[in-house]
Amino acid sequence: MNIARYEPRYSGLGLLNRLLSDEFDPLTRRTTDTAADWTPAVDIREEADHYLLTADLPGVNPDAIDITMEDGVLTIQGKRDEENRSETEGYKRYERIRGSFMRRFALPDTANGEDIVAETRHGVLEVTIPKHAKVQARKIAVKQA
Repeated sequence: MNIARYEPRYSGLGLLNRLLSDEFDPLTRRTTDTAADWTPAVDIREEADHYLLTADLPGVNPDAIDITMEDGVLTIQGKRDEENRSETEGYKRYERIRGSFMRRFALPDTANGEDIVAETRHGVLEVTIPKHAKVQARKIAVKQA
């Protein structure tokens, strides 16, 4: 039996639910990735000088995580290794999903894609995306002709 995630935004009030969801927020907008076997949970927090993206990736080797930034889109992809499991080892049910994953996020214009830093600790990936320094307004003198 396969377990499927319930997506309420695609039921009944489809369009209204999608409009009210985070789908139209530029930081959380993502593409549908049908090639992925599973989708890790992600939290995104905005601080004064950076964005912090936190993804749950338990059991994923840090060497198997690939993070790229291209055309304003941050892509996190990787693979959780398959385990050889058989009925003879006592397994009756498998709920921990294995295989590849991918998440994509369109970053806002304030994000500095050049200085992104990522680290993993205890199965949690933290991606720090700094913001561009704000350009200070300058006063322009008006000369009388």
